[in-house]
Amino acid sequence: MEFTDTPEKANALTAELKKIKDVNGPLMIALQKAQEIYGYLPFEVQNKIAEFFNVPLQDLYGVSTFYSQFYLKPKGKYTVGVCMGTACYVKNAGDILQKLKTLLKLEPGETTSDGLYTLLATRCIGCCGLAPVITVNEDVHGKISASDIDTIMKKYKE
Repeated sequence: MEFTDTPEKANALTAELKKIKDVNGPLMIALQKAQEIYGYLPFEVQNKIAEFFNVPLQDLYGVSTFYSQFYLKPKGKYTVGVCMGTACYVKNAGDILQKLKTLLKLEPGETTSDGLYTLLATRCIGCCGLAPVITVNEDVHGKISASDIDTIMKKYKE
């Protein structure tokens, strides 16, 4: 998918960068603001931030790839995260992930060609008492099994 910028988004990013230019350690804030505007952090946007703050692009890229909150590719309308933390893993989260991979025809980290779903294998999300857990955007589904996936995913069509 090719990145296409708009004047509105470019101007919004520039305005946000100007607001934080004198803040100590502005890169995290800049990346967060850019992702809010664009939905992800394409190379062109990272390059613009690096140039604005006069930092090497590889330093910015290092930050954007280290933290799991940042996405380098567009996400789908529905981001489906399967918690693979210890509590979920021992309660068969692997089976749930496999069911979602088959249903969505995706590997973790991929997005469907129609832009509807992104599948992620996540670290602990802090709902260990509900293990195993999946999230769909902000919705949490706990104490589930692979057999529950079809019913859950029917809620997230279009």
